[in-house]
Amino acid sequence: MTTTPSSDFATVGTGYAAYSSGGRGRLRHDITARRVLAELGERSARVLDVGCGDGEMVLRLAAAGHHVTGVEKSSGMLTSAADRVAADPEIAGRVTLAEGDVYDLPFEDGAFDAVVCHGVVMYLPDSVAPLAHLARLVAVGGVLSVLTKNQLAVGVREALSGDYASARAQIESGQAASVGNLGITTRGDTPEHLDDLARANGLTPLPWQGVRIFHDHRTDWKPTEEEYREALETEWAASSRSPYRELGRLVHAVARREATA
Repeated sequence: MTTTPSSDFATVGTGYAAYSSGGRGRLRHDITARRVLAELGERSARVLDVGCGDGEMVLRLAAAGHHVTGVEKSSGMLTSAADRVAADPEIAGRVTLAEGDVYDLPFEDGAFDAVVCHGVVMYLPDSVAPLAHLARLVAVGGVLSVLTKNQLAVGVREALSGDYASARAQIESGQAASVGNLGITTRGDTPEHLDDLARANGLTPLPWQGVRIFHDHRTDWKPTEEEYREALETEWAASSRSPYRELGRLVHAVARREATA
């Protein structure tokens, strides 16, 4: 996860690993990976994961046969990603990892069939510049996948958790920023704004999804595998349907670069 200077993920790496392996984190990774893989189809694609964190999405995409470049600003998280990749020799040859930042990506325009950036821009001052940097790297026919905090759902987690004062403050003010479970302030975007930014950078928005609609407030959720499978399929069904998707803690915006006439 690429960070601002005040948001050093090296200090929360253990907490993030616990989140990723828990029910809430699994929902995020499973839903976004399912969508990205569906958009890529059967071909072997060139994929860039910007803010790859400890390599969760890198591993999933490489395991599906894609060639993945992971870029991460935090050296500690990058080391964790490298260790995870090295532990799976079957995919290691399809993975390249590098330290870098969303604002300075050393790749040519149109270099990738897919560019994914999940859980990054909500920690940055705005989404305008980051999406411009990401969009230029998408090849014709390729997709951009951005997962970030959903401004439409501010206060929902807090209300469902019983933190009513905080929920009211967020709902009444419409504020886009709040402190997340990792103790770092996050900023939200609306799906409409993300789609507008995609269009401004020459991409065609595809239907967006809401992620973690029913389970976001369950921070200590440790489901059985059967319960998790049922929860995942329920979240997936709701993720693309209004009014449910508007209540997702996260918004998954996807856009494609169409061929020009």
